[in-house]
Amino acid sequence: MLRLIKLSKLIGRVRGMDKRPDENPTQQVKDRLHEAFDSQIPNFASYNLVAGTGIAGSGGLKVIGYRRQPAELIIAPINASSLEASEDAININNTNVNQLAELSDGGYEIAISTGRVFRFIVPEAPSIDLHVDDAVSIGATLDQKSDAEDFADFMDHFMNTIEGTENFV
Repeated sequence: MLRLIKLSKLIGRVRGMDKRPDENPTQQVKDRLHEAFDSQIPNFASYNLVAGTGIAGSGGLKVIGYRRQPAELIIAPINASSLEASEDAININNTNVNQLAELSDGGYEIAISTGRVFRFIVPEAPSIDLHVDDAVSIGATLDQKSDAEDFADFMDHFMNTIEGTENFV
């Protein structure tokens, strides 16, 4: 019986069905955030991902995908309870960006041609709750210090690209 339970647990994990955080809640959070982003983006492997926290009118958790060639961002809003996509991901590139700004608190503001404005920060160690069920939540902290630094470098490049001080590649 014990072997059967272990085997079914392994099969569930392989199929992506084991959503219990009993072994590593941080990895479970990472997996769910990746899944929320990857399920919406056909070429998801070409993006670096960071977790962002919305501020002001664009509050909430976001998975932010970015790449340098071609320079673009994809913002995927996430439902904080289920860690699933809460709406369609938004592609931001030189064709639809109206404004980019680095805020005094280290965050960013991005306005696009539809009138939508995103304000967010990319913390080095965001704390995200993993809701196991209606009564149980487990806190997980993501270590994304080097990713947050890389994202800041990307945003410098992206802003310079949009301003025309760097080539858009």
